[in-house]
Amino acid sequence: MLATELYALPILRPLAAAALARGHEVGWIVTDRVAAQLAPDERRLATWRAVEASGAQAVFCAANWVSPRLPGTKVQVFHGFNAEKRDPGRGHFALRGFFDLYLTQGPATTAPFEQLAREHGYFAVRETGWPKLDPLFKPAAPSADLNPHDGRPVVMFASTFSHRLSCAPLVLDTLRQLVARGDRYWLLTLHPKCPPELFEAYRSLAGPHARFEESGRLMDMQRAADVLLCDTSSVLHEFAVQLKPVVTVRNRLPKPFMLDVQDPGEIDGAITTALSRPEALMQAVRDHADAIHPWRDGRSSERMLDAVDAFHRGELGALKRKPLNLVRRYKAWRDIQELVGHVDSTPAG
Repeated sequence: MLATELYALPILRPLAAAALARGHEVGWIVTDRVAAQLAPDERRLATWRAVEASGAQAVFCAANWVSPRLPGTKVQVFHGFNAEKRDPGRGHFALRGFFDLYLTQGPATTAPFEQLAREHGYFAVRETGWPKLDPLFKPAAPSADLNPHDGRPVVMFASTFSHRLSCAPLVLDTLRQLVARGDRYWLLTLHPKCPPELFEAYRSLAGPHARFEESGRLMDMQRAADVLLCDTSSVLHEFAVQLKPVVTVRNRLPKPFMLDVQDPGEIDGAITTALSRPEALMQAVRDHADAIHPWRDGRSSERMLDAVDAFHRGELGALKRKPLNLVRRYKAWRDIQELVGHVDSTPAG
């Protein structure tokens, strides 16, 4: 499992658990910051010798890159849905020449990558669903601390970190007023890369009508909430897959399944509308969920493992040689040395 950011842990952990359940060994290639959050039974591969000794058959990556020097099939798991924060050529569908296999989340992602696979020929594609959402669709006890237990609707707020796209600074005063009113219960969180002063401001909203949680509890919050208030964060897609309504603030590319507002003064009314679940809106939510992630059985991790097995058996077709991009290979070589220590040889071409 290759994880360079903390947000990769909830993506890869369900996959690691499924692999262990099948009797596979699992090792983690991570930064020091991510390593600090590994559980005692999550084994870090901290040296090149440990990586080579692992004899890995596959490297699952919740990142945009992977070093060609690592053993095994290079598998792209994705670190989020296509939130359309960038143009397609620079964002979700950008190819960097590293991966053998792309495991896609749903038809909206599968079709473009299958077209790219036909054009380039050096990687295969299989639709599996996304492991991060497996816990969302498996039975679990409700998180008692995220429920007001008094019948109030629960509203979740989340925001991206990009200064250009984040609504968190814009809506802070409005949320302060809506939280104080007390007719709804609020679950608040921010992207880990948001500035510290913004975290401090949002933590100050916590009290009898609101709770602030770190992003590690994102799944629990999404389960507990009735509606999400968001911007252009990919979290809005994760939430909608549950067939729940979403209110967005100045979304970059608003879609029919969103109730998008331009002014913070419109947030209260939009939440009221979302909570009423009008049929036209909820049909749009269902259509969107079916397009991006129709898998609601909590078994995407198992499908990913099956796809890698099929790839190894040659069932996904023969591949061309990857492009020889020396600049990217050198950068990947440099970056992997920061994760697994110095390698006493030259980069493989």
